Amino acid sequence: MDRLEKNSKINVPAILENLENYRPRRKGWTWRKLVPDQQMHSLTYKQTSENLTQSIPLPAAKHFGGIDPQPDCVITTEIASGRFEDDIRRMRMAAWHGADHIMVIRTAGQSHYDGLIEGTPEGVGGVPITRKQIRATRKALDLIEDEVGRPINLHSYVSGVAGPEIAVLFVEEGVNGAHQDPQYNVLYRNVNMYRSFVDAAVAKKLMASAGMAQIDGAHNANATAREGWKVMPELLVQHALNSSYSRLVGMDPSNICLSTVPPCAAPVPSFQFDLPYAVALRELFKGYRMRAQMNTKYIESDTREATVTHTLNLLISRLTSVDIQSTITPDEGRNVPWHYNNISAVNTAKQALLALDGLQDMVEIKRDGVLGTRVRELKERAILFMEEMLAVGGYFKAVEAGFFVDSGYYPERNGDGIVRRSDRGIAADSIVARDTDYFAPVCVHFGYNNVPAEYSYACEPTAGCSMCVSEKVVYIDELDDWDNANRRLTETATLREQGLIKPEVEWAGDGVVNVQMFLPAEPRLAHYSALELAKQMNLEDPQVIHKQVMQQAEGTYLEVKGRLLRAINPRELSLPEEEVVLSADEVRADIHDRPLKVVAATVGHDEHSVGLREIIDIKHGGIEGYGVECHYLGTSVSIDKVVDAAIELDAGAILVSTIITHADIHRINMRRLHDLAVEKGVRDKLMLLGGGTQVTHEMAVECGLDAGFGRGTKGLHVVSFIVKKRRERGLK
Repeated sequence: MDRLEKNSKINVPAILENLENYRPRRKGWTWRKLVPDQQMHSLTYKQTSENLTQSIPLPAAKHFGGIDPQPDCVITTEIASGRFEDDIRRMRMAAWHGADHIMVIRTAGQSHYDGLIEGTPEGVGGVPITRKQIRATRKALDLIEDEVGRPINLHSYVSGVAGPEIAVLFVEEGVNGAHQDPQYNVLYRNVNMYRSFVDAAVAKKLMASAGMAQIDGAHNANATAREGWKVMPELLVQHALNSSYSRLVGMDPSNICLSTVPPCAAPVPSFQFDLPYAVALRELFKGYRMRAQMNTKYIESDTREATVTHTLNLLISRLTSVDIQSTITPDEGRNVPWHYNNISAVNTAKQALLALDGLQDMVEIKRDGVLGTRVRELKERAILFMEEMLAVGGYFKAVEAGFFVDSGYYPERNGDGIVRRSDRGIAADSIVARDTDYFAPVCVHFGYNNVPAEYSYACEPTAGCSMCVSEKVVYIDELDDWDNANRRLTETATLREQGLIKPEVEWAGDGVVNVQMFLPAEPRLAHYSALELAKQMNLEDPQVIHKQVMQQAEGTYLEVKGRLLRAINPRELSLPEEEVVLSADEVRADIHDRPLKVVAATVGHDEHSVGLREIIDIKHGGIEGYGVECHYLGTSVSIDKVVDAAIELDAGAILVSTIITHADIHRINMRRLHDLAVEKGVRDKLMLLGGGTQVTHEMAVECGLDAGFGRGTKGLHVVSFIVKKRRERGLK
């Protein structure tokens, strides 16, 4: 496979073919190319980058010429389905919406593996990071980035007791960035602290050699702390430790990224905490990159709440600075990483960042008031924390004393911090001093390496190591004959080969659907009623994934997921004939030769006018622009008045609009229009058209009209139909 076709699915089995001969075509992190004062659709953008060659714009872009400006910062999408062969498809969708940082969440248990995984066992809570997984993903991303016209960074985790081995793997396979923070290993994976820092030096050296971006893991503290805002001083210290250690190892500061996460969320007045923390972080760590992410600690099962929090966090990104804008799927709190919510998160980031473009040119952060005081206080607390840590003997002693993730707001301590012992943890007592004649024939190496004098470089004796001679990399395919991608692809082969359509949200053919319902019952009763209703809908394995009380006695809103194990064969599906829209020139010519009058109104008791005016008005590209003589009667017009006006004016068509649809009033009005035209003996002389957000063509025809138009309708669609229908019926 050399390239992807826009209207063809990515061929995952073809990606997996010949992987043993694939080589990454580039290494290192790629930042977006900024375009200052970019002009687009008569607009000037201050904080955008080069456009994509192919993409899917935000929905509102249709009002602005279909433009799809790209923000200045890298945008992340996080993948964690457990099956890399399905993630590849998700990555393509995300890239089309503007993501250029694919962060693959590693399966949780891999931190404790003491070597590389060969093969690809199905993951739990992430994707097993193996050579095959990385190679197939990077190969697919090569095609995807060619398709959208922008480099895409692949990212995962260099952590755990196999950190150096993972780093070698990443360098060999062209991974572009990674999380690497020895403190993460110590505090959250209980890896022995000495082993963690020794491994980190080796891993960071390897990452630096390939120009990989490094993201730290300090943000985990406010995701695990009892109250996230209380660990802000500690977070600053953790950032300082990791960035200093990385520089000592030899990492370029321009590739060191601090993972900044706002510590609070509403209903707390969160900006009183979040903005001072963001400002303090950026002032203390000038010269480093900032990777902004929302805080998963506060994400519940309400996707709306998560999206609002995400948007508020994006405001902080624009008020301060951001180089990588990470996104969290709005269903993170439900642990259901569905691909369309990945896209929602990417679009939320893009939409907010573009809306706030140039914000700092119009507003500035007020430093001489409460914000300045809080920023200074945070810095002082962080410095005091660092000084105390040094006073007790350094980082390792501080961890043994439980300094970190204590629920007190430093310098207060409540004695409930995470405690790790220097002589315990995973891989304790596993560090071995190098002998005086130690020699490692590799080109990238941290620490003492006794290269014999007769060699000019370390890997000369072996004619190059695997990091500089890619042919020396040994590729091992999956070892398990059952738990492997090829078998899983075989199970879904029928869907692909026959083009069957089946619901999915995570894996191909998973059949998962999400049903929203409101039940007039208290939460517990509503919960079990929803499950029973889902079963009656023929959904298997139903689960309530969101529950929200509207009022304790009046009812509960729920979302229920289940499996609909049905598939549609497109060859057996009867599709209505697609309406062919005439060209603008043909329509104008027809109406010039045969003038047309139209009567239009919003009917019933509906006061909405914007939608219908866009169909009519010349300034909106409406039907007036094609020479149609329009008589707009206004809003809340009775059906009788509309028909009488059409008769009086000798009109050829009536356009009625209804937005309000309570009690099926849109259907009632359309039927009334047809019936009254028949009653007055003019139905054969008039074309009757209905429109509105809930109107469909099939519904309008069922009600006796000639056509119905819903969302996305343009004036050309309406006038083209009228012209063709007039020809067909031989009307004047």
